[in-house]
Amino acid sequence: MTTSSSDPIHSNSAPEPVGLYPHARRVGNLLFLSGVGPRQKGQKQIPGVLLDAHGQIADYDIAVQCRAVFQNVRTILEEAGSSWDNLVDVTVFLTNMKEDFQTYNKVYAEYFKDNQPCRTTVEVNALPTPIAIELKCIATI
Repeated sequence: MTTSSSDPIHSNSAPEPVGLYPHARRVGNLLFLSGVGPRQKGQKQIPGVLLDAHGQIADYDIAVQCRAVFQNVRTILEEAGSSWDNLVDVTVFLTNMKEDFQTYNKVYAEYFKDNQPCRTTVEVNALPTPIAIELKCIATI
Protein backbone atom coordinates (compact mmCIF):
# COMPACT_ATOMS: atom_id res chain seq x y z
CA MET A 1 0.00 0.00 0.00
CA THR A 2 1.38 3.39 -0.96
CA THR A 3 0.02 6.34 0.96
CA SER A 4 0.59 9.92 2.10
CA SER A 5 -1.85 12.64 3.06
CA SER A 6 -2.12 13.92 -0.51
CA ASP A 7 -1.62 10.81 -2.64
CA PRO A 8 -4.13 8.30 -3.90
CA ILE A 9 -4.11 4.95 -2.08
CA HIS A 10 -3.55 1.78 -4.08
CA SER A 11 -4.08 -1.52 -2.30
CA ASN A 12 -1.70 -4.39 -2.95
CA SER A 13 -4.36 -6.97 -2.02
CA ALA A 14 -7.68 -5.63 -3.34
CA PRO A 15 -8.91 -6.26 -6.90
CA GLU A 16 -7.51 -3.99 -9.56
CA PRO A 17 -9.69 -0.96 -10.40
CA VAL A 18 -11.52 -1.23 -13.73
CA GLY A 19 -10.54 2.32 -14.65
CA LEU A 20 -8.11 5.10 -13.88
CA TYR A 21 -8.85 5.69 -10.19
CA PRO A 22 -7.32 4.76 -6.83
CA HIS A 23 -8.82 2.34 -4.32
CA ALA A 24 -9.10 5.25 -1.89
CA ARG A 25 -8.03 8.80 -1.16
CA ARG A 26 -7.27 10.32 2.21
CA VAL A 27 -8.35 13.87 3.00
CA GLY A 28 -7.47 14.95 6.53
CA ASN A 29 -8.71 12.20 8.84
CA LEU A 30 -11.26 10.93 6.29
CA LEU A 31 -10.77 8.04 3.90
CA PHE A 32 -12.92 7.95 0.75
CA LEU A 33 -13.11 4.57 -0.98
CA SER A 34 -13.85 4.25 -4.68
CA GLY A 35 -16.64 1.85 -5.60
CA VAL A 36 -15.78 -1.66 -4.38
CA GLY A 37 -17.23 -4.81 -5.91
CA PRO A 38 -16.83 -8.54 -5.24
CA ARG A 39 -14.04 -9.29 -7.73
CA GLN A 40 -10.86 -10.79 -6.30
CA LYS A 41 -7.34 -9.66 -7.13
CA GLY A 42 -5.85 -11.47 -10.08
CA GLN A 43 -8.92 -13.63 -10.77
CA LYS A 44 -11.28 -13.51 -13.71
CA GLN A 45 -14.14 -15.42 -12.07
CA ILE A 46 -16.28 -13.21 -9.84
CA PRO A 47 -17.39 -14.75 -6.52
CA GLY A 48 -21.04 -15.74 -6.67
CA VAL A 49 -21.43 -15.02 -10.41
CA LEU A 50 -22.07 -17.47 -13.24
CA LEU A 51 -21.55 -15.94 -16.69
CA ASP A 52 -22.96 -17.23 -19.95
CA ALA A 53 -20.91 -17.70 -23.15
CA HIS A 54 -21.34 -13.98 -23.96
CA GLY A 55 -20.03 -12.76 -20.59
CA GLN A 56 -23.49 -11.83 -19.33
CA ILE A 57 -24.79 -12.83 -15.89
CA ALA A 58 -26.60 -16.18 -16.16
CA ASP A 59 -27.05 -16.57 -12.40
CA TYR A 60 -25.64 -15.11 -9.20
CA ASP A 61 -25.64 -15.51 -5.43
CA ILE A 62 -26.07 -12.10 -3.78
CA ALA A 63 -24.98 -13.39 -0.35
CA VAL A 64 -21.64 -14.62 -1.75
CA GLN A 65 -21.15 -11.30 -3.55
CA CYS A 66 -21.96 -9.32 -0.39
CA ARG A 67 -19.39 -11.22 1.64
CA ALA A 68 -16.74 -10.74 -1.07
CA VAL A 69 -17.47 -6.99 -1.27
CA PHE A 70 -17.29 -6.60 2.49
CA GLN A 71 -13.95 -8.43 2.56
CA ASN A 72 -12.58 -6.17 -0.19
CA VAL A 73 -13.71 -3.07 1.73
CA ARG A 74 -12.04 -4.40 4.89
CA THR A 75 -8.81 -5.08 2.99
CA ILE A 76 -8.67 -1.55 1.54
CA LEU A 77 -9.51 0.05 4.89
CA GLU A 78 -6.82 -1.87 6.76
CA GLU A 79 -4.13 -1.28 4.14
CA ALA A 80 -4.96 2.43 4.26
CA GLY A 81 -4.52 2.61 8.03
CA SER A 82 -8.21 2.51 8.96
CA SER A 83 -10.53 -0.30 10.02
CA TRP A 84 -14.03 -1.71 9.63
CA ASP A 85 -15.04 -0.04 12.90
CA ASN A 86 -14.09 3.35 11.45
CA LEU A 87 -16.68 3.25 8.65
CA VAL A 88 -19.04 6.22 9.00
CA ASP A 89 -20.98 6.18 5.72
CA VAL A 90 -21.81 3.41 3.23
CA THR A 91 -23.62 3.78 -0.09
CA VAL A 92 -24.76 0.47 -1.54
CA PHE A 93 -25.62 -0.03 -5.20
CA LEU A 94 -27.79 -3.05 -6.05
CA THR A 95 -28.83 -4.06 -9.57
CA ASN A 96 -31.98 -5.85 -8.37
CA MET A 97 -33.49 -4.28 -5.26
CA LYS A 98 -36.69 -6.35 -5.37
CA GLU A 99 -34.94 -9.74 -5.48
CA ASP A 100 -31.74 -8.98 -3.52
CA PHE A 101 -32.52 -6.46 -0.79
CA GLN A 102 -33.74 -8.94 1.83
CA THR A 103 -30.69 -11.22 1.51
CA TYR A 104 -28.26 -8.28 1.26
CA ASN A 105 -29.84 -6.66 4.33
CA LYS A 106 -29.47 -9.90 6.33
CA VAL A 107 -25.78 -10.32 5.39
CA TYR A 108 -25.17 -6.60 6.01
CA ALA A 109 -26.59 -6.97 9.54
CA GLU A 110 -24.08 -9.77 10.26
CA TYR A 111 -21.13 -7.58 9.28
CA PHE A 112 -22.37 -4.32 10.78
CA LYS A 113 -23.75 -5.62 14.07
CA ASP A 114 -21.33 -3.58 16.20
CA ASN A 115 -20.44 -0.68 13.91
CA GLN A 116 -23.50 0.90 12.34
CA PRO A 117 -22.45 3.58 9.83
CA CYS A 118 -24.98 5.72 7.99
CA ARG A 119 -26.25 3.79 4.98
CA THR A 120 -27.97 4.53 1.70
CA THR A 121 -29.06 1.72 -0.63
CA VAL A 122 -30.00 2.49 -4.23
CA GLU A 123 -30.91 0.40 -7.25
CA VAL A 124 -28.98 0.93 -10.47
CA ASN A 125 -29.59 -0.55 -13.92
CA ALA A 126 -26.05 -1.90 -14.23
CA LEU A 127 -22.55 -1.73 -12.81
CA PRO A 128 -19.32 -1.53 -14.86
CA THR A 129 -18.62 -5.25 -14.55
CA PRO A 130 -21.09 -8.19 -14.34
CA ILE A 131 -21.77 -7.83 -10.62
CA ALA A 132 -24.95 -7.25 -8.57
CA ILE A 133 -23.55 -5.10 -5.72
CA GLU A 134 -20.99 -2.35 -5.19
CA LEU A 135 -20.16 -0.25 -2.12
CA LYS A 136 -18.93 3.34 -1.83
CA CYS A 137 -17.59 4.06 1.66
CA ILE A 138 -16.25 6.82 3.88
CA ALA A 139 -14.23 6.03 7.01
CA THR A 140 -12.11 7.88 9.53
CA ILE A 141 -8.41 7.27 10.05
